[in-house]
Amino acid sequence: MSTAAIELDRSAAQAREGGEGGAPALTRRKRGAGSDPARRRRSRGGAGPGARRGQAARAAGEAGTHTPVLAAELLELLDPRAGRCAIDCTFGDGGHARMVAERLGAGGTLVAIDRDPLAEERFSSLAGETDCSLRFIRAGYAEALELLLAEGLRADIAYFDLGMSSMQVDTRERGFSYSYDAPLDMRMDPTQPFSARELLADWDERRIAHALREYGEERYSRQIARAIVQRREHTPLLSTQELVETIASAIPAPARFGAGHPAKRTFQALRIAVNEELDQLERALPSAWALLREGGVLAAISFHSLEDRRVKGFIGELARGCVCPPDLPVCVCGREPQATVLTRRSITASAAELDRNPRAASARLRAARKLTGAPQA
Repeated sequence: MSTAAIELDRSAAQAREGGEGGAPALTRRKRGAGSDPARRRRSRGGAGPGARRGQAARAAGEAGTHTPVLAAELLELLDPRAGRCAIDCTFGDGGHARMVAERLGAGGTLVAIDRDPLAEERFSSLAGETDCSLRFIRAGYAEALELLLAEGLRADIAYFDLGMSSMQVDTRERGFSYSYDAPLDMRMDPTQPFSARELLADWDERRIAHALREYGEERYSRQIARAIVQRREHTPLLSTQELVETIASAIPAPARFGAGHPAKRTFQALRIAVNEELDQLERALPSAWALLREGGVLAAISFHSLEDRRVKGFIGELARGCVCPPDLPVCVCGREPQATVLTRRSITASAAELDRNPRAASARLRAARKLTGAPQA
């Protein structure tokens, strides 16, 4: 997507203003004189980690139908404070963004990114709930972060909540779920021309099998791809139920009745392929890191191993120091760590959260802090 195609907040100021990094002016939206003074005081910080975790847990319970995953743990790692700048790279239903924005306060800025028009609708409601300056960029997060780099924005926090959002899964006509019949779509941006239906109609058997194996880690990728091609020779695949039936016919009976739904991996693979999710992530992580000031925090919540491995590898490489052979008496490479890893092991949902929100079962949270002296954008 070209920069010209990226839709910015209609009222966002385009002129640059002075200050560190030459950051662009951002739209400021206020609640007005009637905002709760107590909430303003809380947004200025001062509460300890335990209090912040309790506040986040309560906010998660009050967020309506959407329950943000690992909300308390994410906020404790990010530690958003008044006056800082945060980038929510995957706004979705806005559950995490609402909690971060509350802590940024009137002097803070939240930049939200999402390519789904439903997310933009959710974002519009946030303006009346927070005192901080707000900006929305409707685009893939790789393109949006590259735009922010070009503008010279500098941030203290950047975070990702990867994969599908709850609102996408629960909107039946989007075709993300194998649990009910819907059109074969799976596009996070409904305006893009390429959907799951086009993929299954146009890709050859080898390419479909490769996608199922690489993006879904599907054991029966070749059998499923063959069944898809054979079926489309007679009639096109148009609905999720037709795809589920085709998958079930291609795999052995024990696999159909084993752990999990037999179509789960195929649907994951098709969604990733249609939306180029892993390519987006690999482009976005370096951009998000480059946007951070010294001491800034990058965090990501992933929901399957393909995402988690990329996040873990990226953070681990940043935290790596000398790479000289161990038999050299002194370092000659001069390599210094750029990050401190804040999560030696990935953080997972507690038993209490899993009781409230079973969708958190596969979530993994990792984070790193940018060290002083690390290269800047």
